[in-house]
Amino acid sequence: MRRLPIYLLLDTSGSMSGEPIEAVKNGVKTLHSALRKEPQAMEIAYISIITFDSDVRQVVPLTELMNFTPPNLNAGGGTSLGEALDLLVKCAGREVVKTTPQAKGDWKPLVFLMTDGMPTDDVNRALPAFKAYKWGVVVACAAGGQADTLVLQNIAGENVIKLATCDTKSIAAYFKYVSTSIAVSSKRLDAGGQEIGNISELPPPPPEISLLKF
Repeated sequence: MRRLPIYLLLDTSGSMSGEPIEAVKNGVKTLHSALRKEPQAMEIAYISIITFDSDVRQVVPLTELMNFTPPNLNAGGGTSLGEALDLLVKCAGREVVKTTPQAKGDWKPLVFLMTDGMPTDDVNRALPAFKAYKWGVVVACAAGGQADTLVLQNIAGENVIKLATCDTKSIAAYFKYVSTSIAVSSKRLDAGGQEIGNISELPPPPPEISLLKF
């Protein structure tokens, strides 16, 4: 069976302390609960979570929804976004099954990145390898007014969305949008291994989320 890999890159830097990080933890739980109600997602969706602050960690390796457990997250430190992209490429290279002449591999991964601040490392160094990988879609979310939207544009192109604030309501809306996007993408992928719709076409964001124009 062809899997649909989903990578969530979550900012856990010091500025996410308090309400924002609690909202992110609740958002991951809500996303998991919502996707468990989607038969096609349950069949093919696999989720991984990578966090980045002063350190970068894959806190959840690529895991099928049935066995996925939302992790405990803590906030503190800097914003090592470049290192997070490095780790993402390494994890995808290791975990995603590639297509061969003999058999089709996994679907192209979906990437959902959320950050509320400016990177504290060199993102440009990580971009060539990141862009060379064949992702299904990359969505970058600027949470609040301090996120560097130009950096996010370099990462995600036109798929940059913005939350006006980093409060519970806004972050909940973001994770609802992510779960809806995953569900829609899953339904475009036939269990027999055929793509029956364009996986890169995402649903329009809800009113709480702005799609940025560059």
